[in-house]
Formats: sequence, structure tokens, C-alpha cells
Amino acid sequence: MGTKREPTARQLRLAIELRRLREAAGLSAREAGALLGVNSVQISQIELGTSGVSEKRLRRLASHYACTDTEFIDALVAMATDRTRGWWEEYRGLLPTSFLDLSELDHHARCRRDVAVLFVPGPLQTEAYARAIFSNRVPELTDEERELRVRHRINRRVIIEGPDAIPYELVIHEAALRIIVDDRAAARAQLSRLLDLSEADHITVRVLPFTLEGFARAGSTMTYVGGPVPKLDTVVRDVPHGSVFIDSEAMLGIFRTRFRKIEEVALAPDRSRDFIHELAKEL
Repeated sequence: MGTKREPTARQLRLAIELRRLREAAGLSAREAGALLGVNSVQISQIELGTSGVSEKRLRRLASHYACTDTEFIDALVAMATDRTRGWWEEYRGLLPTSFLDLSELDHHARCRRDVAVLFVPGPLQTEAYARAIFSNRVPELTDEERELRVRHRINRRVIIEGPDAIPYELVIHEAALRIIVDDRAAARAQLSRLLDLSEADHITVRVLPFTLEGFARAGSTMTYVGGPVPKLDTVVRDVPHGSVFIDSEAMLGIFRTRFRKIEEVALAPDRSRDFIHELAKEL
């Protein structure tokens, strides 16, 4: 018998939202199961992401939980019934699951906002920049592992360069622009790529210069990914062992405010382009 594949971050998010709805309704797993005609174990499996749920059952659960937000319910149904096998599936078993979860999150996003302090965000990186990043990982990667990660990172560009490119906002600190992760030629190429991308109508780049006062507002990296409805937005934070997905409504509200405050103190897009252009001339 084959081993069941662990649920993806998207499947776990669906499970979490269904559990939240049940708890908000004040029902136990046993009570919810009785309303659906199943036992509490099946409800628990659904809420752990280890068992799927049909559209019919999901809508019945939402009705029993007195959820009247039709857009939210429709979005949950789409998550439950989606059978997309995206480009990232070719890397399953070859790369850590977190890489695939990030790609799937991007694929279903309606927008993305990044705050970068030390490095240019992945989808904006040149191949040389990405290779330099992965070449300095600890523990060290084999050549094959490194090239798999580089290829995967380049493929992630589809969210901003593909036919279904999404609105993308970047606030990047001067430190990330000045750090030379490879050599000067690669650094110039990376800044040139940022300048080219910043000209696109759906991409906005703002710079936080060293001279900025009140830097405490911009002291940490974050990625804010917009879902099909605001309740399904996600914040991604990097940690030593990988990436953490944050999805509670309270925390999402905090990060929305944080991004707005950081955006307010950053240079305007036109001034940011001039700033990056001047940095490129220094290299």
C-alpha cells in the first residue's frame, strides 16, 4: 500500500477554515458529524486536511455553521474541488514541500506585496542572483540540488511575467539593493532587471533608502499574498527552517497595516527608479 501524500498548505488552509467555522458555530466535531450524517472521526480528518470534502458536503457544513458569506463559501468550494496540477508538481519529491506550497500559493493569488530588507525577492531574481543565493546555503547543496532550486525559482516568475500576471508591489530596502551576492556584473544585471520590471503597469517598486527616518517600521521581511477573498489572504515569513504561513484574521489585519505604513514612508515609484538607476551606475 502506498503512503498517502501529506496535505499541501492550500489543503491545510481549507481544513483550518472549516474548523474555524465549526468552532465559531459552537459545535463539537461529534455534533457537526451528526448534522452531516458522518462520525466525528471523519470531521476530524477533514479538519486535518487528510480527507477531502465534496462541494455538497462543504455547503451543507457551511449552512449548519450558519455561514452566510457566499463569496467566502464559494472560495472554499473552489479550494476543495480544484484539481490543478501546476508546473510545480514536476518538482514533487525533488524539492522540499515548502517550495511547492509557495508556488501553489502564488498560482492562486490575486495580488502580492513584498517587503524586502536584505535580498531581492525570489520572483524578481536573475538566474545568476538566485544561483549565488543557493550556492551559499548551509548545509551546502549538491550541484543538482542547487540547479533544481534555481530552475524552480526562475519558473516562479510566471506570476509577474506570464499571461495571467498578478498585481505586484515591492518595497525594498537600499541594503538589499547594495548587497553584492555574486559579483558586480551580476549585481548590475539584477538592478537592471528591477528597473525593467518596474516599468510594467502591474508592478510597483518603492525603495527605502538608508537615510529613511523611523526605520523601525521597515525592519522585517514579509510577503503578503492576496487570496480570492480577504479572509483567505496569507502572509509568508521566512524562518531558519523554511517558511511559515500566517492566516489568522487578526494577524492579517496587523500585516496589512504594517505594509501600508512601510509603503507610506518609502520613495515614490518614479524616485525609486531614479534611485536604482543611480546605484547601478556606481557598480
